[in-house]
Amino acid sequence: MGRLLQALVGVSEKAAELARLCRREEPLFQLLVAEKTGSDRNRRFLQDFKTLADVLIQEVIKHDLGKEFPELQGHIHGEESNEFRDSVAGGTVAVRVCATREDTVALLLSVLGPEQAAAELLADAVHRDVVLGDVVLAGAEPGVPPRDLAVWIDPIGEWGAAGAGRGAGSPPCATPELQLHPADSTNEYIGGREDVPPVDGIAPAGLCSALVLIGAFDRLSGCPVLGVINEPFFRRDPQTRRWQGRYHWGVAHGDTRLCSLSPPDPHPMPRVVLSRAEGAAVRGALGPLCGGRLHFAAGAGYKMLCVILGLADAYVLSEGTTFAWDTCAPHAILRALGGGLVALEGALQARREGRTGDPPELVYNCPAEGAGGAERWANRGGFVAYLHPQHLEAVLGAL
Repeated sequence: MGRLLQALVGVSEKAAELARLCRREEPLFQLLVAEKTGSDRNRRFLQDFKTLADVLIQEVIKHDLGKEFPELQGHIHGEESNEFRDSVAGGTVAVRVCATREDTVALLLSVLGPEQAAAELLADAVHRDVVLGDVVLAGAEPGVPPRDLAVWIDPIGEWGAAGAGRGAGSPPCATPELQLHPADSTNEYIGGREDVPPVDGIAPAGLCSALVLIGAFDRLSGCPVLGVINEPFFRRDPQTRRWQGRYHWGVAHGDTRLCSLSPPDPHPMPRVVLSRAEGAAVRGALGPLCGGRLHFAAGAGYKMLCVILGLADAYVLSEGTTFAWDTCAPHAILRALGGGLVALEGALQARREGRTGDPPELVYNCPAEGAGGAERWANRGGFVAYLHPQHLEAVLGAL
């Protein structure tokens, strides 16, 4: 598993670099921000460049993991269909990573048409090797073989329209081994608000909320055991003005707890972070717990990262608006640090019925009965992300 952990971190770094590349290089950024709807839609291909970039990252992850871990082949599933209209020959073309850089350029040109510079920039990034010099990461050996694990992946931000293509490439219900899907930070990634001032260390919006999330879970139990969070836009170099990233990882398997971070200290008065779309009832219940001061941020992954980093003590979401790919990676890191991700509806029901014991946590191998497409993997009933048990208890009591 140590080798798998290194591979997942490496893939997250490649995905992060692709994200930075699409903002840094003018031929790519112009395609990224261009509106492609209605009469102005680019007719060279059916989906716009944001979707192509998402699919390309998806195929890079599938290719790199499948090549290094043959036991994962057949268990790697992407959320988006990789078929695009061939702008040269007509018909369709399947976007994938080819054997050589030149072949990948040619394939991308069949979708992008005359955008030679964009195709070459993307192909260079796809075929570039990632070298990690992380000694601590290299020494992490929890001892569970990859064949026992499955993975949920969120490649980067939300490049395409919300909900577009959801479920198109979903795995069968019995084998949700690897799923890729964009997070909910489209506007933050594309809009590129780079200097949004933080409030108590928490950025209410901006580019920093676009993350790469990779989470591995036990296929049998559904319990998250490994997580990687990559921040492609952590900070901007003051000299070069180029964005620099960082990553965090955690492992929670059996009695093993390993993490690139140390558990943060709790705040004297709990800090709770919410979505701005959270309902008035939840805000009203939690406000007094936090001294009337709630925090708000964009992106489910980013809000969980705020808890992991100790910027917040809890993240509460009352609706089933997130999915397994949003939460698996942060959940594993929370567990590695001594916290967790509790199923809110189930936890409140247990309290009402007077049941004792640990509240139920989210699992990642059980699709919702009767649901179709992406809704099979929705985190129904909401959740509470926490690090310190006393904060979980306080939040559940307030709700």
